[in-house]
Amino acid sequence: MRRQSSALNLFKLLSGLFRLSRKYPVLLLIVLGLGLGGYGYEVKIARPALLYQGAPQSLDAKNIDTWFRILRNDGFILGYSDLRGNPLWVEYALTDQAANTPSIKRPSRFETDWRSINRVSHESYQKSGYDRGHMAPNYAISHLYGREGQADSFLMTNITPQKPNLNQKIWQRLEEAEIKHFAKLFGKVWVITGPVFNGTVERLTSDLTVEIPDAFYKIYIADATPNKPPLALAFLIPQTVNGKEPLAQFVTNIDSIEAQTGIDFFVELDDRIEAHVEAAIEPLPWDLQAVSNLPPRH
Repeated sequence: MRRQSSALNLFKLLSGLFRLSRKYPVLLLIVLGLGLGGYGYEVKIARPALLYQGAPQSLDAKNIDTWFRILRNDGFILGYSDLRGNPLWVEYALTDQAANTPSIKRPSRFETDWRSINRVSHESYQKSGYDRGHMAPNYAISHLYGREGQADSFLMTNITPQKPNLNQKIWQRLEEAEIKHFAKLFGKVWVITGPVFNGTVERLTSDLTVEIPDAFYKIYIADATPNKPPLALAFLIPQTVNGKEPLAQFVTNIDSIEAQTGIDFFVELDDRIEAHVEAAIEPLPWDLQAVSNLPPRH
């Protein structure tokens, strides 16, 4: 309701300004100037602050399965596919300060995002056999960005169908490792995550606008320092897991994830550095073995 009320108020404001602009043409020029300024702020300042080395891009602009609209939220940003009813990528940054902030009560419901065309709702997943899987995680986002960030993480544009053994076990373990281990290890870690589809379209029986992924990826990036290039760690986890597998079993490289998702990451990174980072499989600097076999909470 918070988002819908904001959208309605914005519509009323714009309608009023339009009526005035017809009577006062100079006002129209002012409105256009403000609109262009707002767009410039969004594209040049607000979005880049939430992105590591540029927004992900489709590898094939003609492939509508990889089309997305960029939606900026409080603490994270994502590329949403109205065609698939899924975020194709979600990006956020983690720091080790999250562990020192108080917990916020978890909302009881997920909310329809007023910006979505397909209007996926909390009820869309009922009796589907799939969990509502967060991409930007509730725990980390709420601890780092407070109640507003948490509310945005419960928008359905941040949610994708995950089988219970994946969502409640191995995905939970990975989310815990990233905030309590990786972020502490490096101080700050960038995360990009999302679904993978194998080409055979399967949709929720409870809502045919939502496609069911076959797997999920997570990419971690620790930024470059004067003494070393960026470090990457990537995972590709199928829906068929039992949840008790070692995290190390699913380590891959970014090149493999790009090939399976059709999405190009880190487009602004120097080509030579990008080629090395995306081809590498180097879990050792991340001390992965320390968390690879930790049990799930559920």
